[in-house]
Amino acid sequence: MAENDASVEIFVRKAYDSLKEGRPSDALSALDEALKIDFEHSEVLYALKCLNWWIENLGGLDDRDDPYGRGLNILSQWKNYYNFLEKIGNNFDSCQYAIRRFVFSAALEALKQVQNDGMDRHNPELLLNLGRCYKGIGNYEAASEYLGKAAGFRREDAAALSEFADVNALLGETTAAKALFREAFYVDPQAVDINAMESELIKNLAAHTRDEGKTGKEINEWLPVYGILTGVFSVARKLNPLEASKLVQSVKSLENDLRTNPKNEPELMPRLLNKYLWLMSHYEMNKDKNAVAEIVLKIRIYDSAIYERYIK
Repeated sequence: MAENDASVEIFVRKAYDSLKEGRPSDALSALDEALKIDFEHSEVLYALKCLNWWIENLGGLDDRDDPYGRGLNILSQWKNYYNFLEKIGNNFDSCQYAIRRFVFSAALEALKQVQNDGMDRHNPELLLNLGRCYKGIGNYEAASEYLGKAAGFRREDAAALSEFADVNALLGETTAAKALFREAFYVDPQAVDINAMESELIKNLAAHTRDEGKTGKEINEWLPVYGILTGVFSVARKLNPLEASKLVQSVKSLENDLRTNPKNEPELMPRLLNKYLWLMSHYEMNKDKNAVAEIVLKIRIYDSAIYERYIK
């Protein structure tokens, strides 16, 4: 039995190596050989499901006349793949790593062809997706270069900011990562693809948010609240007068929405709490103790549990 396990392991490693090198057919053959040795091997069955899903879904995307469209289409499949993983589980990290290398390498090859053909290198969408691809294959330095440029062009784009934050965390630039993540979730929590984040900083915070009982879209709304209150998003920046004024108006608008649309509380409440916490930081930096006390009181009124656990 031990000998069979060793033989299966050899074929599994061969399959993963083939995937990383962009040879899915060779990977499939290796997994088929492993299955002949042990047709009930859990990792082999799991890897076959994942690989066959991608082979099936990439089959209709091989448009050689539109490499840019092909690259974007490949990247767009990730959300569907995450839904697939929710059904079968995400149990084997080695398999997922090999899959990521294979898929992002395929997308990168298509996008680099567009770049080499002279497409505008200052196109923020192209820069963002090139950065995502480099991050996906583990080249974090190149990813940082492209994602930094994309975030520079799109300072109000939560997707670009979060991707840049994630690669900063992967490179060990924790302070920058915390500031960028906090900014991204302030701009638009729902635009952050949590499943696409790879750093332990954000993955652990997402796990904490789930442990608090939050599910679905609520996770994106509550994550920055817990991020600030637990000290993960501990890096705050000073708001200029215009930003502070807009924040105050946004808070008033959310308070009004809560009064008039109580059915939307699951989404509105954490978003309002996030804005309150930003305002608290702003007032603390300006040493306005009365304004801070007013925000604390509002948090106590709107969510006594958050007040008791984190604010009191």
